[in-house]
Formats: sequence, structure tokens, C-alpha cells
Amino acid sequence: MKRRIYIGFVYYLTLIYLEIVFRVVCTENIFPITFINNLIFLLPVTLFLIIISSLLTPKVNAIIAKIITFILCLWYAICLVFKNKFGVYFSLSAIGLANQLKSFIHDTISTIGNNIIYIIILFIPFILIIIFRKKIIYPQLNSKYLLATTLCMVVSYLFFVASIHINKNESYSLYNLYYQVDNHALTVEKLGLMPSTIIEIKRNILGFEEKLNEPFYIPEIDEDIKDEPQELGSNILDIDFSKLSSQTKDELLIQMNDYFAQDPGTKKNEYTGMYEGKNLIVFMAESFSPIAITQELTPTLYKLTNESFVFENFYSPVILSTIGGEFQELTGLYPNLGLLTNVWRKGKNYYPYGFANVFKELDYQTYAYHNNQYNFQARDKYLKSLGFDNYLGCYSGLEKRINCTIWPQSDVEMIEKTVDDYLKNDQPFMVYYATVSGHMAYNWGNKMSAKHKEAVKDLPYSEEVKAYIATQIELDQALELLITKLEESDKLDDTVIALVADHYPYDLSVDQVNEASSYERDSIVEINHSNFILWNSTTKTTKISKIGSQIDVLPTLLNLFGVEYDSRLIIGKDILADNEGLAIFSNNSWISDLGVYYSNSNKFIPKENVEVPDNYVENMNKIVRTKINMSKYIMQEDYYRYVFSK
Repeated sequence: MKRRIYIGFVYYLTLIYLEIVFRVVCTENIFPITFINNLIFLLPVTLFLIIISSLLTPKVNAIIAKIITFILCLWYAICLVFKNKFGVYFSLSAIGLANQLKSFIHDTISTIGNNIIYIIILFIPFILIIIFRKKIIYPQLNSKYLLATTLCMVVSYLFFVASIHINKNESYSLYNLYYQVDNHALTVEKLGLMPSTIIEIKRNILGFEEKLNEPFYIPEIDEDIKDEPQELGSNILDIDFSKLSSQTKDELLIQMNDYFAQDPGTKKNEYTGMYEGKNLIVFMAESFSPIAITQELTPTLYKLTNESFVFENFYSPVILSTIGGEFQELTGLYPNLGLLTNVWRKGKNYYPYGFANVFKELDYQTYAYHNNQYNFQARDKYLKSLGFDNYLGCYSGLEKRINCTIWPQSDVEMIEKTVDDYLKNDQPFMVYYATVSGHMAYNWGNKMSAKHKEAVKDLPYSEEVKAYIATQIELDQALELLITKLEESDKLDDTVIALVADHYPYDLSVDQVNEASSYERDSIVEINHSNFILWNSTTKTTKISKIGSQIDVLPTLLNLFGVEYDSRLIIGKDILADNEGLAIFSNNSWISDLGVYYSNSNKFIPKENVEVPDNYVENMNKIVRTKINMSKYIMQEDYYRYVFSK
């Protein structure tokens, strides 16, 4: 008699195989200690699949089993390609942003091509089940066996639940990730892709709000510091949060009011109002990274990053592609994937500190430009909510000035054809540019890479890295042109240029990034190390060692331009203020002025020669979770409209 294998074993081995392949390709910690919990979780999943594929006749069950195996392989392949394309784990919350894949179909096809070997490897279980279909047993369960299988599924699930109670008091223990913490990336890294997918499905169906032991944690303030006289005062408005709470029965709004009332905000400082009355040009630079900056190839970027304010420890955390980075820069909030789709892209919320809203109140001209499709990811709607009435992109008018048919489009052309809009009169201006020349894929089919291929041909790097650096030469030349135009119009000294990346060039692997990096970067924190250009031709060079990130850009600029704002209501903080610096990453890892914390391994590495207070990591984890949740609630509740009665 020929040996045959039961379909249940096929399912379990398939799931284990897919988890291992995904971990090897997509995660830094391939086999964490929690992998055993992953294996346990796969038991009830397997038993559930057995039930699904055992309800009908053996012949039909065999077809169902093949469909299930195909879907499993396809799901892991989709998640792998997404991770390798966008640098973040695929979440069901990101489905609403799927048109990004459609819009960049050529990049998507390229990414699939680059990962075709991994995709084939992931589909091996499906191939094998087709080849050996006659050696697999597809049972038809009767009521007795169905009951027994269901009972085993329940028992194995309870066994998993019991297994995650170990070390449950750690900030990001499996227990907390399963019951209290909402972080898909960290759940994938510690528990596995299939468990995290099922947890996310359950939360989407049943609803979920993250539970915090101290829901809105604010660190205690040293009484000596608290009582010190504040000569310059703080960036705080006269908002009666108690009165607001007395006028609502909404418990969440009351808790938010309490949180903001307790937050000390940030103090004004020697830089407050330093640029008051000057013009401001803000850039979100596509895939900008320090690895592209050299005095020879990108002299303007080199100049801007080494003059005026030099932020030595600035980060541009990847949350989700361009839209996540842009959201952080423009709002000072931490993005929530679901709300990026359901709220941000609809453009209905009120943003009192949107750049155009702020500067129009100061009688500035305000303009926004993007040299790709104007309504991609509904940019036209969310820029409108920030006050940008004069927004121009490809196919809303910019195509009449520049060549919008090439990919990617030219940053130099965009500057050349728009700069006269705001230089033609004497009214101060605030301008926002979202660039695109640095976009992937990094090969010689990329028009900007091809344009500057000759300049990078002798670099000692891989072709992809050279092609990437070539795209940043276009950005460099665009900035050079802008500075020239400002100088010719005698407005250079009265103009401030601010620039941050939307994200690092995640089409490059960590190893490829490290080819051109001045130091070895890891894939969680240091891969996001970037620059915040804050430059004015008359400003002396000042080095800032404090940690900062994209969400700190807005409050920093508001303070520099002397804008009256309430620093408590922006989750990011003025980098030039005296509060501790902090940058938060997609899996809730963080770096502060005292050290770096890796959430997936619960490891804190203090900086040299610093004294770390007791319970520092535990308290910082509370602060991180609170900031993330407060950002979410501000969006979810349209909190600014509520506070300012708009």
C-alpha cells in the first residue's frame, strides 16, 4: 500500500514553510524566541483549515484544499512584495491606498520581477500539492470527527493563549500585542505574518481600541525645573480645557482635554521669531537620503546640509510610502494607516496649523506644487484642508508648463516653470513643493537616472545605487536653480528653505544603502537617519545634536517664524526647544537623546556617557504609545475643529 499524507499535515507544514521564508526575506530577527508561539498559533489555524476543506465530498474537498493552499501562498507573496517595495509590512488598513500600486504599475511590475525568485519559492507548496495530489488524503468529516477537530482547535488556541502569558508585563510582550497594543509591524516581527493577519481581521470585525495602563501618559516634571522663571514664556495659547470638558459627555474628548491641559508644551527660546516676516519654501523631497550627498556630485545639497541649522540626528521614519512621510511633515502628527485613507485623504478635517492656513493669516501668498499627478492619493484634497488654494500639479495645469509624460518628472523643470509665480511681486510667500525626481525604480530606464548617468558612471557602487544617486542630482540642480532665481530677485537673504525626505530610498536594500553610507545602518532605526535642511543665506552655522524627526518640522518652523501656536496640540515638538528629542519608528522602536530602543527584541542601548533614569525605558514606551494614540484621536475626532469651534 502506498503511503499517503493527511491534508492537515500539508497545511501545517505549508504554514511553517511560508512563515520561515517570509521571515528570512523580510525580517531582521529571523528566529526570535517567540517563534515557538508562532508555531503554536498555527495549530488552531491548521485545524480550522481542515474543517473548511472536509465538509463536502473528498473530490470537492481536494479542490478546496488546492484553493486554500494557493490563497495562502498568494497572501505571503503579496506581503513579501509589499514589504520589499515600500519598506513596511502590508496591513489590511493599507488596502485603501492600493491605487498607489496601480498608479505606479511599472514600478510594481519591476518589484515583482525583482522578487520573482522569492515568489516562486513561496508557491512551492502549491506546486507540490498539484504534483502529489494523489498521495494526499482529503477526508470527509462526519459529525463525530468534526466535533473532535473543533474541540482540538479550541484546546490548541487556549494553549496558545496560555503560552503568551509569559513576561506579560513587558511593554511589548506577546500578551500585550495580542490584547492591548495596536502595532501590526511589531506583531508580524514577534508573532508571525499569519497570526498578525488573523489578529487584524478580528480587530477589524469586532473593533479595537488600544488599552494603556496610563491612557495618556505625561512624564513627571522636575519640581525645580517646573518652578524656574520662564523669561520668554511658552508656546501655549489660552485654551480652557476644563470648560471644553464641561460641555461634552464624550469620555474620549474629556480624556484628551485632560491630557493637553497637563502637557507643559515647549518653551520659547532664543530662536523664537528669528525668521519672522521672511519667505518660506518647504520641500518634501522624494526618497532623499544623506547617501546621495557629496561635494562633487550634489554641491548644493552639500552646502544646504552643512550650513545654517545642521541637525545631526534627524530621522525620516517610514510609516507608509510618500503619504505617510508627507503627513508627518505637514501635520506634526504620527500617521495611522486606516485614518490616512478614511480621514486624511478626504480632506474634511480642520488643521489650524496647516502651513497655508497659518501663513495666509500673516498675509502671505501661499502656493503648492507637485510634478506628478495632482490628485494622486487625493493630494489635492488634503492640501486644500491645509489652506493651499493655489495648488498646481500635473493635469491640473502644471502639464502646460512642464513635461508630465516622462517618468519620473523633472524637479528642475518644476522649479524653473513655477518660481516666477511667487517672485513677481513684493508680498511675502510660503511655498510647498512635493518633488518626484528621486522616485524609484532605480535603473537606467528611470528618466532622471538616465539624465545624470554620465555623472555617476565611475562611482564604486552597484548599478541600483548609482541610478539612485543620479536621481538626487536632479533635486540638487533644482535647488541650485531656486537659489539662483532668489538671488537674482534680491530675495535670497529674506527666504528660508526647509527640506525633509518623505522616506529613505526603500527600493534599495539595506546592504545597498550601506554601500554609500558613511557608517553601517540597521534596518529599523538607522536606515531612517536623514537630514532636515533648514537654511537661510544669512544664518550662521549652528549644529543641533538633539534627536528629531518629520513630525517636529512643523512646530520648529512655527516657532522660528514667531507664529502664535499651542505646542501642546502638536505631537511633534520644536527641535530647538529644551525638551528631550524623540523619533518613533513603524514598529514602536524609538531613539531619544539618551539611547535607542528596539521593540522587537526589547533591547535598549544607552548612548555613551549618559545617565539613564530608573524606569526610563518603561516610561518612554508609555510616552511613545501615548503620542501615537493621541495623533490617532486628533484625526479620528477632528479634535482641532472641536477645540477651536470651527
